[in-house]
Amino acid sequence: MDITVILFAAFCAGILNTIAGGGTFLTFPALVFIGVPPVAANATSAVAVFPGYLGGAYGFRTELGQFDKKQILRLCFITLFGGLIGSLLLFVSSNKAFSIVVPFLLFGATLAFLFGDTIRTWAEKKDRAVSPYGAVGLLLVSIYGGYFNGGLGIVLLALFALWGMINIHEMNALKNGLSLALSAISVAVFAIGGLVEWQHALGMMVASTLGGYAGAPIARALPKSTVRILIALVGFSMSIVFFWRLLPSQ
Repeated sequence: MDITVILFAAFCAGILNTIAGGGTFLTFPALVFIGVPPVAANATSAVAVFPGYLGGAYGFRTELGQFDKKQILRLCFITLFGGLIGSLLLFVSSNKAFSIVVPFLLFGATLAFLFGDTIRTWAEKKDRAVSPYGAVGLLLVSIYGGYFNGGLGIVLLALFALWGMINIHEMNALKNGLSLALSAISVAVFAIGGLVEWQHALGMMVASTLGGYAGAPIARALPKSTVRILIALVGFSMSIVFFWRLLPSQ
């Protein structure tokens, strides 16, 4: 039953990540549900969805090639540095402390996803509310992504909107490229540090990859509004579950 739960969650996560993002909203809770400690569940979840970022970055290689190479290298360096900091922070977080933080991170990421278009529209009306390709914002988002991968793509898209980017294909390309860089450093740190439950991670990697492939036709068929509602429901539901898990300790 445990294997069925995590493989099904990983497969659905691959679909969600292909459609709009938010796959970690499924893989992380599923691992906690079968008894994996929260910190290890977060690390294992990051490994499980990693192949999807690789495929996404490769799929957007044409759009990525349109960016200035020096600018991309600079952004990747900032992302790697932030991801390293966030990943190392996970090592000093106890399971109890991480469990307290997680509901707020899930809730915040869901709000960022739900109001992503609103943020993008608002940013378009401004004269680039935040400096384009700014280091500080990306560093903070990368630290968040290294510490907790949930909703990373959603938060990155919100940041790009604040930078003044309006081409969704370029935004998705940059999102996948930077997510790949951040996840690579996180996976390396988690693996070296022994946080990954490999007996779960390997099967979930395969399932999430298959889900990512299956998600393409689903993404074309489903209306954007339906996808948004489904992911928002998952995100808010998981937030409530993890807030509820805190109650017995109070």
